[in-house]
Amino acid sequence: MRTRQPLPRLWLMTDERQGEGLFAAIERLPDDAGIVFRHHGLGEVARRDLFDRVRAAAPGAVLLAGPAEQARAWGADGSHGRGPGQGLRSAPVHDWAEIRAAERAGADLLFLSPVYATSSHAGARTLGLAHFAWLARRTPLPVIALGGMNPTRGRRLASFGAYGWAGIDAWG
Repeated sequence: MRTRQPLPRLWLMTDERQGEGLFAAIERLPDDAGIVFRHHGLGEVARRDLFDRVRAAAPGAVLLAGPAEQARAWGADGSHGRGPGQGLRSAPVHDWAEIRAAERAGADLLFLSPVYATSSHAGARTLGLAHFAWLARRTPLPVIALGGMNPTRGRRLASFGAYGWAGIDAWG
């Protein structure tokens, strides 16, 4: 796997809703920003083709959402999900129990969500600033804030324990 340093502080989470706007969003990413490639709704061949195009356009690390073995086989910089593996590994977390499980599984960074209301999980209960800070400051792992994020909120969350932030629509 290719590895780029340092660990990105800004991330794009891909989503089927982005359609052709995905590549415009990638073009707007700052240098060294990371991408978590999801697109689980695509068939295997179409997903792999799109992943290869995203990886070629990416300014920084690209993590494949799914098993670490698949990420390694596809040439990703690492994997995003729950479970063991090699390479850079991130985990989606929503509460203290999931943070502890990710730590035990050997995750390198955490995507903690949803901080704010988000269209990708409409109606989901949000963490809010105080609870986000409480969780983020209790783990030694870098925490990426996710959910309703934008540059202003991302800067604000740095003082609440966020290593960085990620978004889907924020880069659109």
